[in-house]
Amino acid sequence: MTQEKLGKILRSVASRMRADFEQSQNFNHNGEAGTSREVLIQQFLSGYLPAHVEAVHNVEVISANGDVSPQSDIVLIDRGTPPFTTLKGFRIIPNECVYGVVEVKTKLDGVQLVDACTKISRMRIMPKTAYRPIPGTVPRNTKAYGKTHDFFPTSGMIVAFGGLNLETIGNHLVQWCRTRNPIEWPDSVWVAGKGHLQWGDPRTGSLLRSPVAGASLVQVDAEPDQDILLALALHLNIHFSDAWMNPLDLVPYAGAAPLGRLVKTWTV
Repeated sequence: MTQEKLGKILRSVASRMRADFEQSQNFNHNGEAGTSREVLIQQFLSGYLPAHVEAVHNVEVISANGDVSPQSDIVLIDRGTPPFTTLKGFRIIPNECVYGVVEVKTKLDGVQLVDACTKISRMRIMPKTAYRPIPGTVPRNTKAYGKTHDFFPTSGMIVAFGGLNLETIGNHLVQWCRTRNPIEWPDSVWVAGKGHLQWGDPRTGSLLRSPVAGASLVQVDAEPDQDILLALALHLNIHFSDAWMNPLDLVPYAGAAPLGRLVKTWTV
């Protein structure tokens, strides 16, 4: 069956990623090791994201009102995003072009979880306002986090190569979320070799695409021979196959910057 074939492929991918991760542990410089692990996740994401979504590494996101995100591990963007700045692999991305953010951790504990959740929260509440409407079309919207948005809201995921057991991580996550609105919560947490945490409907037991008020946090343990990659690949498809954006309007980003001096006009 197709699912079994995909499962076999991803089992081999998981083995290769684990070997590459263990090799990165030999790096003496923590920055080099961290970058190598982020690249491993970026490469995996690139293989299973829809064609119109691109995974980029070493990114800073800005919004038209001047907000600037923390530097993010991996940002998922529209492939039509203009290259504001590309300097030694570093990019500046307009927030309107962002579909998601992925925080990568080597060992996920309470402190690292809070760090990742805080970055996702800060990214998601940044405004997306600089779009040009398309005349004559029916306005599009997306329902997520208990609201209807006239843009595609930024998804947030945490992926770790190891860490505390899932139940302990879940306890930390619930504690962090209790004092915040669902719009700030991460969509899911993935730990290699262990499983993942995702939001569910307490009435039906079904898993939700994104958290809403009253949602339950669900722990899903990985199959021993499968790891998390098949579930993560399907999760990526659910989140980003319908990702969309209206045309980006760069005028608000120009602000009050002078565009030139009007010298002369002609009447024809």
